[in-house]
Amino acid sequence: MSVSPEAQILILVGLILAVAYLGIFPTLEEKILNKLMVIDFGLNVLALIVAGAWFWGTGVPFTLVFFETNWVVFTIVCYAIIEIPLFLWFAKAHGIRLDGRDDDPD
Repeated sequence: MSVSPEAQILILVGLILAVAYLGIFPTLEEKILNKLMVIDFGLNVLALIVAGAWFWGTGVPFTLVFFETNWVVFTIVCYAIIEIPLFLWFAKAHGIRLDGRDDDPD
């Protein structure tokens, strides 16, 4: 059984985000926006490194709904589309302020 390149990237992104939101982020002692953003940036780079190892130089086209793109754009767009709802849910559940301020809302 062969998995399409798009499915490979989606599985990769899903696994990385599952580890982040079920393992890394909940165990942080201090859950603040800046710290989450730094960790998330590192995980996004990890996704790009793995996808690059798989697809760099292959010329494999990736289909986003209305157009074809390369593995870099596909990975970044899929990462964002999957992560935004997860992040908003996590921020609400843990009282993380989205305005960048880390003080109490009083």
